Amino acid sequence: MRKTLAFMAALIASTSLGLGACARPHLPRLGGGEAKAKAEANSFQDIPYASWSDYEPAYRFYPGDEIEVTLPSAPELSKLVTVQPDGRISTPMVGAVMAADRTVDELRTSLSEAYSTVLLRPYVDVTPKAAPLKVFVGGEVGNPGVIDLQGDGDALRAIIQAGDFKVTGDRGKVIILRRGPDGRGMMRQVDLLKGLKTGKTDLVPLRRFDIVYVPRSGVANAGIFVQQYFRDLSPISFGFSYAVGGQGTTQ
Repeated sequence: MRKTLAFMAALIASTSLGLGACARPHLPRLGGGEAKAKAEANSFQDIPYASWSDYEPAYRFYPGDEIEVTLPSAPELSKLVTVQPDGRISTPMVGAVMAADRTVDELRTSLSEAYSTVLLRPYVDVTPKAAPLKVFVGGEVGNPGVIDLQGDGDALRAIIQAGDFKVTGDRGKVIILRRGPDGRGMMRQVDLLKGLKTGKTDLVPLRRFDIVYVPRSGVANAGIFVQQYFRDLSPISFGFSYAVGGQGTTQ
């Protein structure tokens, strides 16, 4: 029995090394239906992302934004308003006006048209108040979620603020997702590991609503596969122990 357990432990170790050298484990050949499903799943790898560019989109308002609405001809109506969860702002005399997903010029035009029914000179000035840079950080970080960055921010700073890299994260293949000029997503991969070691890499300055994703490293994926295959999928529960120099006991 001890020889059997020792053999299984050696097999796990060799499998871990083999899987760490390649990105994916060799799985059994699938049947017709399963092969089709696998092919359809792999087709997501060919999503046509737009070419990455430094395009700077026009600022658009979203719920939670604060806006200074100024009416030079009627200063008593000037007001600091907040975009509500339904996307509207509440303004004196004209009521609720849709602001979400509108640029400064678009909102200015909408408000001027609304005030034209009650004012002779309905010109409205719209000024967004300074707000934190809101980005999304996910994957192998300590606290994934929405991050508010004060001032200018970059991908490395966002990851550190999100709880830093987990030991299972691949620092060399961090993914940045951003909406492009035509609405299509742009994607790029950046090596932040090089930046941590030398400080000579692009840390990717972020923009509002960018997505920063830290993938799982190949070695970590291999460890999960071995754990699931030998512990979760095996009909027999085996116990193993590890010791320096091989001087260990089996359970």
